[in-house]
Amino acid sequence: MFVIIGVLFVTACVIGGYLLEHGKLEVLFQPVELLIIGGAACGGFLIAAPLKTIKSVVGALLSMLTHKPYGKEEYLDSLRLLNGIFYKIRQQGLVSIESDVDQPENSPLFNKFPKILHNHRAIGLITDTLRLVMTTTIASHELEALIDTELEGHFEELITPSKMVNFVADSLPGLGIVAAVLGIVLTMAKIDSPPSVLGNSIGAALVGTFLGVLLCYGYVGPMGKNLEHAAMEDLQFLVVYKVALVSFVGGAAPKVALEFGRRVIPHESKPGFLEVEEALRAQKK
Repeated sequence: MFVIIGVLFVTACVIGGYLLEHGKLEVLFQPVELLIIGGAACGGFLIAAPLKTIKSVVGALLSMLTHKPYGKEEYLDSLRLLNGIFYKIRQQGLVSIESDVDQPENSPLFNKFPKILHNHRAIGLITDTLRLVMTTTIASHELEALIDTELEGHFEELITPSKMVNFVADSLPGLGIVAAVLGIVLTMAKIDSPPSVLGNSIGAALVGTFLGVLLCYGYVGPMGKNLEHAAMEDLQFLVVYKVALVSFVGGAAPKVALEFGRRVIPHESKPGFLEVEEALRAQKK
């Protein structure tokens, strides 16, 4: 929603300011220059990106319109899920969660939290970690190093759409200059024309530079930054699981492990200690 509002705000301010100075809107309407800049930018993107990256960028741009940041409820659900897993392990042993780990989509523990169940990275982190703990005697510091390596890989995947969108944004001012130069070349062919014709032709050529810079800093660049923030949010969500799991495997009691996880939740979404206690008591009931 805010992305659409931002796009409309940028457009209204730029075009509105131009019109307030009695500018002629038809001068800015240069579809051919927009075709040159946009087409070259898209072509460069296709050259630079493999097919899987193109798909991830398209998916990220579409999700940007409906993206909802992780809130307090999502983090509370995460702590509830971990609490159920930890207490089942403490009461019945590691073997008791084997079926839950192997088929989380059929597990009563996981099915209570459908949003988390659809987060494949979070479910993969939980199940892979528990499988490893069930089948080996890995130390907690080794487990932490292993998960850190996994999170680095996840972050590289998550940040790729942002990097590619920023790559396109960086190319737009240069492509705007290309469009402007082509316009000047066409203007030179009209050198014998009257000043009014030359003025319109040069103005149209300069619109190419204007469009390239505006698209870069007003639209595409901010979209890349938006995708970067979304990637950071996804990573932070996984860090909560990492911290809680490593703490529990290291020998901490379930409530202590959950508190470790709660402490790394971003401040604006962090539930209070008493809120977590109340949520866990309600879960037991």
